[in-house]
Amino acid sequence: MRADSIERRGGDFLAADYIAGYRDYLTDVKHSSANTVSSYLRDITQFHTYLEDNGQSDFKKVKPETIKTYMTWMLGKGKSATSVTRSVASLKSFYGYMVSYGFMKSSPAKGVAAAKVERKYPQILTSKEVELFLEQPQCVDAKGYRDHAMLELLYATGIRVSELISLNLEDLNLAAGLVHCESKGKERIIPLYHTAVKALQDYVKDIRPQIISDADERALFVNMNGDRMSRQGFWKIIKYYQEKAGIEKDITPHTLRHSFAAHLLENGADLRSIQEMLGHADISSTQIYTHVVKKQLKDVYNKAHPRA
Repeated sequence: MRADSIERRGGDFLAADYIAGYRDYLTDVKHSSANTVSSYLRDITQFHTYLEDNGQSDFKKVKPETIKTYMTWMLGKGKSATSVTRSVASLKSFYGYMVSYGFMKSSPAKGVAAAKVERKYPQILTSKEVELFLEQPQCVDAKGYRDHAMLELLYATGIRVSELISLNLEDLNLAAGLVHCESKGKERIIPLYHTAVKALQDYVKDIRPQIISDADERALFVNMNGDRMSRQGFWKIIKYYQEKAGIEKDITPHTLRHSFAAHLLENGADLRSIQEMLGHADISSTQIYTHVVKKQLKDVYNKAHPRA
């Protein structure tokens, strides 16, 4: 049923009439995509079901308090703040339509604030935890030397796991203490600290030649069969050393990337330099680490200060 046909009929209508008119409005007037129409209609239908379950089926009798109570109800049902915020946006759109076509004088959704989204900050390791983690590979066999070099390189540069396993021998310039990294069509050069350089020198010179199955293999890091290291293979290595170190935090390759950035910031590095090393296209992606560092300092203060 088209919105203008509802308007011409006058009188009271079923909720289904308003929803059908809203659907036509989104499609014919707003020219919304099929996904948008489907999402909005789903949210409005769910809201009407809630109204019916609470003895109120008339869209036109809804008050702002009703929508706020609905938001609280959704959160109590385990809906994320993001989902609740999206539902409120759908209701604002629907009631905007109702006002525009003269079915209501004002929108009960107007002025209703979105649900507060609690931002989740990346987990980082403390400097002591990083030190403990990097100490786990024992340089007594080929696997130990290789794993030690991989973990040192990951923390030294903050590169992504996909970038780590894509590295080739020619990407290293150990004499200059640099690694060349290419990702998403962009190149960057990242410095290496002395311990990482030493671990890589030992691996490249003495260990890697023993592991590779083909003399023409260019992959920097290979598995014990001599083929390029896979993402899954490296993930297992990370989990193995996390358990070995007894660290309760859930460590992933990205945990070391986050820790790399946060520790640089803690020790005085500027955001632009960290952005360049991480390969972030937007500085806003790097700024999250300022919040991580501030939160960590606050947590330390609250735990340690005698009057906190």
